[in-house]
Amino acid sequence: MSNDTTAPVAKTPGFFEELRIQRWDDHRYYHHSRINQSLHLLSATCFLTTYALLLVNPSAAAILGWVFAMWSRQIGHFFFEPKSYDEVNQATHEHKEEIKVGYNLFRKRVLQSLWAISPIVLYMNPAFFGLFDAHTNWDGFFYNLSIMWIWLAVGALVFRTVHLFFIHNVQTGLVWATKILTDPFHDFKIYFKSPMYLMKGELIDPMTHIHHGLEPDEDDEHDEPAMA
Repeated sequence: MSNDTTAPVAKTPGFFEELRIQRWDDHRYYHHSRINQSLHLLSATCFLTTYALLLVNPSAAAILGWVFAMWSRQIGHFFFEPKSYDEVNQATHEHKEEIKVGYNLFRKRVLQSLWAISPIVLYMNPAFFGLFDAHTNWDGFFYNLSIMWIWLAVGALVFRTVHLFFIHNVQTGLVWATKILTDPFHDFKIYFKSPMYLMKGELIDPMTHIHHGLEPDEDDEHDEPAMA
């Protein structure tokens, strides 16, 4: 009779399974507010337009992406998402901030601060330390600013991806980057009905689908009369 008591090694999820898990955790932990969900729908629409504009007008894409898509997305997290104890997931706000794979509220404040001061830095240093041709008019200023904002977005994505390589593993970092780039498509799909619930007066998603293991848009039959 074998005396081997070695515990079985947990199987690492594959790429697409981890992507599903990251998306699921992001929804169930950080998107309880119907206002936040509706703002994510608006943000997703703006980001999808941004993706299209990147091919024809990068300047307009950068302005739409940062001024409208990004801010509508983050306003929901900062001002409307509950910070109280999460009864659905049995977790405190502090715990959720600590375990968040991507940018938690602190990291988002840092990133948004960099975005906010970038026009001031560019105005005071038109060539931006030699990286740009110095602007001579407002058109040149906004063009250089839009390019700066595009690189800030790329830098933020690459920085956190590589950071996750070290604090988790390479797959987790690549999965997170994939999730971020495809979030507009996924958010549009799962939050399409959120404004309808909001207009009915439902401010907080009851998240009944969490207990059924369903995606938000699969839970109509379980709603009573609202979804969380």
